[in-house]
Amino acid sequence: MKFQSKLLKGYFKRRYKRFFVEAELENGLVTAHCPNTGSMKGLLEEGNIVWFSEASSKKRKLKYTWELTVDKESKSLVGINTHSPNKIVYEALLNKNIKEFKDYDIIKKEVKYGNNSRIDFLLENESLKTCYLEVKNVHYTEGNGIALFPDAVTSRGLKHLNELIDVVNQGNRAAMLYLVQREDCDKFTLAKDIDPEYCKVFNEAVRNGVEILCFSCKISVSSIFIGDKITILL
Repeated sequence: MKFQSKLLKGYFKRRYKRFFVEAELENGLVTAHCPNTGSMKGLLEEGNIVWFSEASSKKRKLKYTWELTVDKESKSLVGINTHSPNKIVYEALLNKNIKEFKDYDIIKKEVKYGNNSRIDFLLENESLKTCYLEVKNVHYTEGNGIALFPDAVTSRGLKHLNELIDVVNQGNRAAMLYLVQREDCDKFTLAKDIDPEYCKVFNEAVRNGVEILCFSCKISVSSIFIGDKITILL
């Protein structure tokens, strides 16, 4: 996924009302869109280097969108835009870069299923089981090269796991792909202390046959692409 415009460097001041971020750019203090409504645990320290895309349309209320930040400890670029993972994974699916799904020739996005939900990707091939693929953004770490999910209690994530279990029980294939939008982690595990209920249902999903995958990202200020598979610590 290439950014459509050259990213602008700034320094983080604060996030407020979940959707807004203030940062100091070359042209002064700006208010930008924050495309991440999660807790963003560990990424909201004042003075952090941040990178923004600039909207081409003058009709946009907020000219800038927050895309990347720099982890102060590891100096790794971190993708914070929760809309990016689906774009990154979609490109990887089209280019057959995820071997587990390379035999599917039909890729549908945002298909309705379950209890008023939409699956990120529905993969089809007349000779294979239909595969329901859900993608989760991961950016939280406590160090030691281990990425963690979730960074806050997630009722929505819990719902998705239960629906994937139902998909498998109906005779289809289901997979959860965790995409780590940072380059300083080579392992992934669950944040058991943050959301123990999610961890409980995650383990139930694994027992029921939901496939679990985790990939890193190759990140620069011009693009983000899917990286290597990451070891999952259960």
